[in-house]
Amino acid sequence: MANITVQELKERMDKGEKLTIIDVRETYEFEEGNIPGATNIPLALVPLKLEDLEQYRNEELIMQCRSGARSAAATQVLMSNGFTNVRNLEGGILAWNALNNA
Repeated sequence: MANITVQELKERMDKGEKLTIIDVRETYEFEEGNIPGATNIPLALVPLKLEDLEQYRNEELIMQCRSGARSAAATQVLMSNGFTNVRNLEGGILAWNALNNA
């Protein structure tokens, strides 16, 4: 599984790259704070949303959660269903907030 660091993500966002970020935390967690532009699909719903995500099958998808564990699980689900370019955000929103609030 390929990972992406919060530093790499921030640099790419600052350059204006169009990124697809899927936040797999629960909706209430997402509403408390999220990475700009992220889409919320709670981990339990990822297997049910494969059809909705099909358009991204061969595009980069960045999976993100609180610390990296749930997004790692979501990454595995997608990869086992044929998604070819799924990356897990190391450290999740905790690392993101630490970087951006430093």
